[in-house]
Amino acid sequence: MKKAILTLVFILAIGNSVRAQGMPVYDNTNFISFMKSLLESGKQTAQLLKTVKFLKQQKENIEKVNNVIKQLKAVRELARNNQRLFEVVQQDLREILNSPYIKEDEVNRISKSFNSIIENSILGMEYIDQILSNNSMKMTDAERAEVLKQKELESKEMVAEIEAKTKRYREIIAFRKMQDVINNREAKQ
Repeated sequence: MKKAILTLVFILAIGNSVRAQGMPVYDNTNFISFMKSLLESGKQTAQLLKTVKFLKQQKENIEKVNNVIKQLKAVRELARNNQRLFEVVQQDLREILNSPYIKEDEVNRISKSFNSIIENSILGMEYIDQILSNNSMKMTDAERAEVLKQKELESKEMVAEIEAKTKRYREIIAFRKMQDVINNREAKQ
């Protein structure tokens, strides 16, 4: 019994000491302010997520417009290069072929050489027309812009090739003309 009393006194002593520490006290004002702050942060986060989504869409739109601009620039360059090809053929080729220093057998070879370049140019333009007007190729704008850029480079190479051929034939004409002048000078003396 003595033991039971001691145990009871001990439990009461511990119980009283625990109660002496007291119950935690909550400040409702701080709790309400914290909750309001938490709700406001949630609203701001939701708004930021909407802003991020909007900015991603705008970035995609800008990339689409950028690709379209690249396509337009490539098409413009292609048109300029093809115009240059046709001008060379119309003017320079006629001048070369009408020269008295070009032999008859060379006329066909020169014509075929220039015609093959023009035919490649026309085929390239037809392919570009298909790419731009026909959606069956299922190309993205970036892929289409890349193909157009490649065709633009090819057309620049054709212009360079036709200009090099024109220059070479003019040099041949100039050489033959000089040869003729030298040969006729010796004959007159």
